[in-house]
Amino acid sequence: MIDRRRPLPLSRRQVVRGLLATSAFGLTAKFGTSCAQPPTTGEAGATGEGSAPIEELVVGFIYVGPKDDFGYNQAHAEGAAAMAANVPGIRLVEEASVPETTAVAEAMRSMIEIDGAKVLFPTSFGYFDPHILALAQEFPDVQFFHAGGLYQDGVHPNNVGSYFGYIDEAQYVAGVVAGHMSKSGRLGFVAAKPIPQVLRNINSFTLGARSVNPEATTQVIFTGDWASPVKEAEATNSMADQGIDVITCHVDSPKVVIETAERRGIFSSGYHANQGPLAPKGYLTGAEWDWSSIYTSLGQQFMEGKTLMAGDIPHILRGGLADNFCKLSPYGEAVTAEAQTAGDAAMAGVKSGDLIIYNGPLNTNDGKEILPADKGFSIEDIELEKMDYLIEGVNGSVS
Repeated sequence: MIDRRRPLPLSRRQVVRGLLATSAFGLTAKFGTSCAQPPTTGEAGATGEGSAPIEELVVGFIYVGPKDDFGYNQAHAEGAAAMAANVPGIRLVEEASVPETTAVAEAMRSMIEIDGAKVLFPTSFGYFDPHILALAQEFPDVQFFHAGGLYQDGVHPNNVGSYFGYIDEAQYVAGVVAGHMSKSGRLGFVAAKPIPQVLRNINSFTLGARSVNPEATTQVIFTGDWASPVKEAEATNSMADQGIDVITCHVDSPKVVIETAERRGIFSSGYHANQGPLAPKGYLTGAEWDWSSIYTSLGQQFMEGKTLMAGDIPHILRGGLADNFCKLSPYGEAVTAEAQTAGDAAMAGVKSGDLIIYNGPLNTNDGKEILPADKGFSIEDIELEKMDYLIEGVNGSVS
């Protein structure tokens, strides 16, 4: 029997909002300071200048959705758990389902002033500006790491870092597998918004498929939001109705897309994390983040007393398959030996650098030249960061 007399537990945001309200009655403006428990450090490490190893460090992670979404947030949460498990002295504080509004500023402030966090990972793209930038200026001794590659040297605070991976390398390999497995040569891509990171995934997946079948096409549907389950299901069903037989996506939680594709009896390729358990019959593979290795490495550096501010940790961290920033999901049962061999070969080529994904001749799907026959873009090329087009073979529009 439920005891209805017990008070309901308050969320972190509710606590912070309560403290904000009390500040109007004359309490300190920096609420929660009297309750903060700073982490124990070595004698020199107490200043946060990276001069000595740290005995304990509070690290905060903030997610825009639930930690078990089979997608973006789960990938980060699994990485955070790996950091805590593999690096002695790391103590995690986490908050999930925090909107890209002032709510994330409240969550960050709470972790700093109540929990004593000295490192924060606000993981969602929209947290950066203005929320991370504002809090970083207010708390110059706290390190802020943002997933998204938005940091600009000389423009943003010195205690802000940026990390992101070339996951379109994994999408290319997944496209190779899809190209082998598709009987119709018609692929589908459910996408949130036409920003460069999403466009790179669509185009790389298509290039992978067209390396197998030059006539393969990818139908893209933009839902307009990172999490829109109804639109994601509608898009997947619409593609299945059109005869598309392999579908992938770039949304926060691929769960709806993958499960809908499975119900419709078509193949699926995942994103962010491994969605294989959701589609035992039709799951081919997928492009996954490998945040466990990156977060563990950063955690070890934190415990050695290294910081962004001291220049011990680069402000921009980027890498691909060879650097363990991303990986390929295990092949599903449906994947043929031929497709697996081709996928493995593509993976090896990308890792070695022998396989150039963006190689000319290459045009947009409205006939504009991107690359002539004798030119190519390396995966690190800044031009790919500016991508605002869909390549030939993709059916859809960025406008």
